[in-house]
Amino acid sequence: MEDELNQFTRNDVWSLVPKTDAMNVIGTKWVFRNKMDENGNIVRNKARLVAKGYNQEEGIDFDETYAAVARLEAVRLLLAYACMCNFKLSQMDVKSAFLNGFLNEEVYVSQPPGFEDHLYPNHVFKLKKALYGLKQAPRQWYERLSNFLLSKGYARGAVDKTLFIRKHASDVILVQVYVDDIIFGSNNNSMCEEFVAAMQGEFEMSMMGELTYFIGLQVKQLKHGTFLSQSKYCFDLQKKFKMEDCKEAATPIATNCLMDADEAGNQVDSTKYRGLIGSLLYLTASRPDIQFGLCLCARFQSNPKESHFKAAKWILKYLKGQLMLDYGILMNLTLFLVVFHILTM
Repeated sequence: MEDELNQFTRNDVWSLVPKTDAMNVIGTKWVFRNKMDENGNIVRNKARLVAKGYNQEEGIDFDETYAAVARLEAVRLLLAYACMCNFKLSQMDVKSAFLNGFLNEEVYVSQPPGFEDHLYPNHVFKLKKALYGLKQAPRQWYERLSNFLLSKGYARGAVDKTLFIRKHASDVILVQVYVDDIIFGSNNNSMCEEFVAAMQGEFEMSMMGELTYFIGLQVKQLKHGTFLSQSKYCFDLQKKFKMEDCKEAATPIATNCLMDADEAGNQVDSTKYRGLIGSLLYLTASRPDIQFGLCLCARFQSNPKESHFKAAKWILKYLKGQLMLDYGILMNLTLFLVVFHILTM
């Protein structure tokens, strides 16, 4: 908690001011989290001070809130391109990224619980920069980062606004932004070193190195290609839906499964069912083998019955039997050439 507040001081996030009746003071709270690596091991304990953004008033505390976020398809395309061009991707994490975004509105927050100023206990903080939990925080951070990269000669992607490209003769560097997680790579190592130096000079970085784990994707950049898997995500899914001790299934859908509306069937919690379907859909990024059965189950999200829930759980049973096998997708240049040849025949 003290480290978090020291970060506020270094970034000059706020200033203590007397409270007035005209102020709309937003509350703050502490959020604690264990950050894990791709193997599920705890690598860092984090304490974060966040604003209670649900108390913000539109037009007073914030205006525009939209911020571009990289889609999973864009990340997979970048991984495929790097594999095809035979260069490795690296990753970096900006420490307390949202604290770098400048605010355009006047926003006041209460003093952090447990860290009130003993001389001015009734004062509040006037924010100079965005705080986690504020509705406009993601937008202000993206604006700060994009303006910085554009000033360094990078061009924003025409379709994907979170992709930044810089070219020099035949050399190119690609930078993909997903909130505060950034992956980058180049066919010229000096361009990567230049990018890292520029980012370290402007922001405080907390993690850098070869890309291994990104938004739930486990990435292994090998000599013969790039392997994508989601075994940790799959294991977390088993725990979330309490299926760690379930029996294993040999197929992603029962061979005698006949999916229909099942009008006479027992009703189940539609929110829980949709949550399971949505979680499994994200898993198809590296597990296309569950696509068919999952799409069948996804047809009944408006009015799910017990038979549909049973079929969706069957997919989890199938995944349970393959957790140790670490199934995924292997991308390599030979495969790309074969596909290109087929498409151009």
